[in-house]
Amino acid sequence: MNSRPALILASSSPRRRALLAEVGLDFAVAAADVDERAYPGESPADLVVRLSESKGHVVAEQHPGELVLAADTVVVLDNEILGKPADPVQAVEMLSALRGRMHYVFTAVSLRKADGLLSGPHLATRLSCSKVWIRNFTDDEIRDYVATGDPLDKAGAYAIQHPRFSPVERWDGCYTAIMGLPLGAVAELLSEAGRPPADVIPVCERQSGACCLRGRQVGC
Repeated sequence: MNSRPALILASSSPRRRALLAEVGLDFAVAAADVDERAYPGESPADLVVRLSESKGHVVAEQHPGELVLAADTVVVLDNEILGKPADPVQAVEMLSALRGRMHYVFTAVSLRKADGLLSGPHLATRLSCSKVWIRNFTDDEIRDYVATGDPLDKAGAYAIQHPRFSPVERWDGCYTAIMGLPLGAVAELLSEAGRPPADVIPVCERQSGACCLRGRQVGC
C-alpha cells in the first residue's frame, strides 16, 4: 500500500499540468483563488514569490497532510509587469510592445506541506529568471494569433511553445520556466521532499532542444 502523501498542483494552467505529467508524477489539480495584483512598489521577483507561496498556502489548507506545488509567472518589459491580458485588445497591445525586444520572465515555484512532516521549513520556494528575445512579427501575425484565443490565459500574451506563431527568437535561462513551471526547480523541491521525479533533462530537451540543467546559465 502506498502511504505517501498525494501531490496537489495548485494551478489550473494546462501548460503546468502537461509539464508535470511529462515528469511522470501522479497528481491532482486544485486551483487557488488569490488576488494576483501587485502591491505598490513590489518588485517582479517579490510578486511571483508572494503569489506562489499564497497559492500554496491556500490549497494546503484545503488539503492537509498533502504535498502542494504552486507557481506564478510574470513577464517584465521596461520595468512594467505584464500579467495575463484582460481581453484581445490588451493582448494585441502587449504583443506589439514586446516584438523585437528583450524582456524578462520571472517564475516562482513553491512546495508546501501543511502538517510539517517534511524536514526543514513547511514551505520551500525557488525563483527562476530568464531573458527572452521576441522576434519582429507583423501586425497581421499578431491579429491572427490573438484570434486563436491562445494569448488570453498567458502572462505577456504569448506562449513560447506555440508551433505556428513561434514568438521567441532566443532565450537565456529556463525554457520550462518561461512556459510557467521550471522543471529543474520542481525536481529539486520534490527530491528534498522524498518524491524525486524522473530525470527532467530529457523532458526539457524534448520541449526545447536544450536544458538549463545541462550547462545553460539560469538567471538575469
